[in-house]
Amino acid sequence: MVTRARRGEGTRARGTLAQQLIAGHLVDGRMEPGREIGLRIDQTLTQDATGTLVMQELEALGLDRVRTEVSVQYVDHNLLQADERNAEDHAFLRSACRRFGIWYSKPGNGVSHPTHMQRFGVPGKTLAGSDSHTCAAGSLGMLALGTGGLEVALAMAGRPLHVTMPEIWGIRLTGRLPDWVSAKDVVLELLRRHGVKGAVHRILEYHGPGLAALTAMDRHVIANMGAELGATASVFPADAAVRDFLRAEGREADFRELSAEPDAVHDAEDEIDLSALEPLIARPTSPGNVVPVREVAGEPIGQAVIGSSANPGLRDFAVAAAIVEGRQTHPAVSFDINPTSREILADLTRMSATFALITAGARIHQAGCLGCIGMGQAPAAGRNSLRTFPRNFPGRSGTEQDAVWLCSPETAAVSALTGRITDPRRWAEEEGVPCPVLHLPERASVNTAMLEPPLPREQAASVELERGPNISGLPGFDPLPDVLEGPVLLKTGDDVSTDEISPAGAQALPYRSNIPKLAEFTFTRIDPSYPRRATELGPGGRHFVVGGENYGQGSSREHAAITPRHLGLRAVVAKSYARIHWQNLTNFGVLPLEFTDPGDYDRIDADDHLKLEGLHGALAPGAEARLQLLNTTKGETYEVGHRLSDGRRRTVLAGGIIPALAGDGGRVRDPQDQVY
Repeated sequence: MVTRARRGEGTRARGTLAQQLIAGHLVDGRMEPGREIGLRIDQTLTQDATGTLVMQELEALGLDRVRTEVSVQYVDHNLLQADERNAEDHAFLRSACRRFGIWYSKPGNGVSHPTHMQRFGVPGKTLAGSDSHTCAAGSLGMLALGTGGLEVALAMAGRPLHVTMPEIWGIRLTGRLPDWVSAKDVVLELLRRHGVKGAVHRILEYHGPGLAALTAMDRHVIANMGAELGATASVFPADAAVRDFLRAEGREADFRELSAEPDAVHDAEDEIDLSALEPLIARPTSPGNVVPVREVAGEPIGQAVIGSSANPGLRDFAVAAAIVEGRQTHPAVSFDINPTSREILADLTRMSATFALITAGARIHQAGCLGCIGMGQAPAAGRNSLRTFPRNFPGRSGTEQDAVWLCSPETAAVSALTGRITDPRRWAEEEGVPCPVLHLPERASVNTAMLEPPLPREQAASVELERGPNISGLPGFDPLPDVLEGPVLLKTGDDVSTDEISPAGAQALPYRSNIPKLAEFTFTRIDPSYPRRATELGPGGRHFVVGGENYGQGSSREHAAITPRHLGLRAVVAKSYARIHWQNLTNFGVLPLEFTDPGDYDRIDADDHLKLEGLHGALAPGAEARLQLLNTTKGETYEVGHRLSDGRRRTVLAGGIIPALAGDGGRVRDPQDQVY
């Protein structure tokens, strides 16, 4: 391993592909790490767990029609229709797509990330998505960023996307993956080395001779889980592998070769010798808790699941089929297959791989996220579940006392046969089984029947939005007061995820369009009493939350900012924040503060009463980014700071982006208008 920081040597990244992509879309700010920049967005992606709010936000912005080159709404998360609520949301989403000029991907067509890659991804373009794994499109040479839904709505309205200019972290790949090791093990190796905070405020840029043996879908696996490292984006060059992928999808005309300059310099560097990797696995309950499979071999399992946007390619399902073909999965194991797109399911069937999976005992589910977001396939409590998914946060599977491990398709399939966590190399050696050699079709089974194109403008203008009773309006948000005081209603530890702030799963997600009802689930995985205690504070219910490191990691869902805000949260004081959640807090008028001295975190207890004074002056443009936080319970004062640009200060003071826009006339006019 080589990890070498460059900036301390007096140099700055230059000539990288990420820099070229940023420079080609820069509309505001300077490309210096730590400064806020504005980027022109070519494409957007929304999915149904976040898209319903985005469509309501477009309505609140007074938008007539999206101003991007391509915007696509996918229905891939909430596919379980146990009652009418999900179906009502799907009808609402389709009507909004018809109204605003957006492509609509019907339920069952596929998971947003691989489906967007198949049908819409274009090298050199920018993509903003209301899903943290949007970074997967970097596999095609795109600059793809996951962000909050409101920022995606603004991008759809033609406004720039504002982010902190990241450092560029070059990851040089050498060698070739050995048998029984695949792309999932590459990104798990990065997580083993650097953990879930290792790439915060960084773009991961992959280069080197090892790329030659990685297909575009292999790269998707690696780019996708850049989100688990906290990365702003992941970027691969657009080379022969990308050309081959687009040719197979019937879109070779969209190919454009892109690469870093030969003498490119990165802010930091790392190197992975692919030939030295072995099968890896992330233990419960963090993607960063990675160990070699051989170290945990023998642990009994009750479930193995293949699929999700983290292993979405035809190859990932085909290799599992080849491993189990002619064999039977262990009687104690549920072997679940989540096809990631209708196209991939068709190609699996064309290869007879679907038959091999079924006869081996697999359960074939519809194309979608499903178990990855806790919408079905919940494991038994306390029983180990092996999944090719990107995340294993506590309870995300839909089972409160779950034990989810993250691994490659090879490890999952072999373990499904043995009933225990098994190193596929050891199994192959003992059983005398060669590593599968796959013969994938050169042309994909392209079928666009479940993709509905935008209506012409003249027809779209007459479309009415279809609102079921479960779709509430956006709540009103009042401005930030000059004096903010209230109790610490919750104190959390490090790496609190958005799944713990606003849970996913079959119970909560159907209320994603009903903020008052969804608010009843807020923080309940940490403290079930939080919603009740917030409500008991009375109208407004102003209070604080104190957090540790990397507060708000994980999903981009803005519900994790909106529902606590609805319950009266006005400020979070943490050691540090995950990028997207920090942005979401500011978008909805919650003040994100950081301890100047992290040791002060230990001096504050739950139920302490905190007070901030003179906020209007302290957050004025150009004012020093330091405030005094009073703990009136203990008679102590702590220095805290913030990283808000002048625009974001105005947003927080107004109570959020939408109130800020309302105060400025409310409707979208000039795409260059600066709100935040």
